Amino acid sequence: MYGNIKLFTGTSFPALAQHVADYLHLSLEGLDIVEFPNENLFVKLHRSVRGQDVYIIQTTASPVHRNLMELLIMIQTARLDSAGRITAVVPYLCYARSDKKDQPRVPITARLITDMLEVAGADRYITFDLHAGQIQGFFSIPGDVLTAFHLLVDYLSGKVPAMHRPVVVTADLGFAKKGRNYAERLHTPMAFIEKRRTGNDARAEALTIIGDVKDRDVIIVDDEVDTGGSMVQAVNLTKAHGAREVYLVFVHPVFSHPAVERLAALPVKEIITTDTVPIPPEKRAKLGERLTVVSIAPLLGEVIRRAHEGMSVGALFNE
Repeated sequence: MYGNIKLFTGTSFPALAQHVADYLHLSLEGLDIVEFPNENLFVKLHRSVRGQDVYIIQTTASPVHRNLMELLIMIQTARLDSAGRITAVVPYLCYARSDKKDQPRVPITARLITDMLEVAGADRYITFDLHAGQIQGFFSIPGDVLTAFHLLVDYLSGKVPAMHRPVVVTADLGFAKKGRNYAERLHTPMAFIEKRRTGNDARAEALTIIGDVKDRDVIIVDDEVDTGGSMVQAVNLTKAHGAREVYLVFVHPVFSHPAVERLAALPVKEIITTDTVPIPPEKRAKLGERLTVVSIAPLLGEVIRRAHEGMSVGALFNE
């Protein structure tokens, strides 16, 4: 239906895009991104994409607004060059937490972001593990909301047999349903941490544990780590209730300050995450050998191949 696959990336995470290109045995297409003295951005493609199947790989972590604008401008550039189809590949979607109007006089910024992608000219989207499932309904274009769950579970499956009476613990009740999926696949019981967010900042208070963690190895699961406050409270609470070794598992390593310093100081056995967001070398160094990064690149590459060829993505997961 469309021409060849054309892969582009901005400055947010070129290493991930290169790994995806390597999986597909393709080269990343060239483009120039210029920032003028007034901080305006300019994009120029090196070659025409008329009639081609374009995939623009750009995560929207820090610097959020620079990366978001690059993504929007790259999409519009491809649209104005008459691309056959444009897919925005956004491993981490910014503003995903702003998904509802939960108090007076506040925006639903996640909806604004999806509208912006469509107005820029995206025909489809691919993303990973949205903060809330209803964000899919903000899009009027088709897309694939992938999950790193299968990748993380496959890795954990090799660890669980050596653990002592393992239990899956969700960092909050909002992640309970996804946490249950981990417990079912790993054949472990589960527990929940109840916490309450009291303001408009990133802070939340862990209140208690629902379930048994005493004399057990604990696998704490969540969708992302931003400042790390919830993980610190979760680890401290499980330890206070008699937990043995603690493993942290999450999809998006956003790592806003002071997350890395907080995680580095925690008495945890291993920190397991993915590369939906780049982790700078200095942050990796602080976490040391306890950090394990499971790459999403092969899965992302396979989904792009299947989308291009019109094949089922759900079949990858027996769905």
